[in-house]
Amino acid sequence: MAVCIAVIAKENYPLYIRSVATQNELKFHYTVHTSLDVVEEKISSVGKALGDQRELYLGLLYPTEDYKMFRKLHNSFTDVMCNPFYNPGDPIQSKAFNGVVSGMMVQTG
Repeated sequence: MAVCIAVIAKENYPLYIRSVATQNELKFHYTVHTSLDVVEEKISSVGKALGDQRELYLGLLYPTEDYKMFRKLHNSFTDVMCNPFYNPGDPIQSKAFNGVVSGMMVQTG
């Protein structure tokens, strides 16, 4: 199960962030925004020499056993993007998407 889920726009800003309500919630938001900075640095290095372009690979960003969870999140995200009333780039405020994310979050208590 996940403790924090973030959806990032192609312009590298968060469209959706949700984390389990704990004392570490601020840490998760900080980690998401710091990761955005790392991605931005990797993208900006495209203008470097050909030998340096191979470091654009960030590595596997999720464990392979979590593929089903990722696929479920991706399908729900696709449903949001296909909604004719959603404006791309706006924060995601879909109840259905929020329900899928809630189902993936670690239950505390």
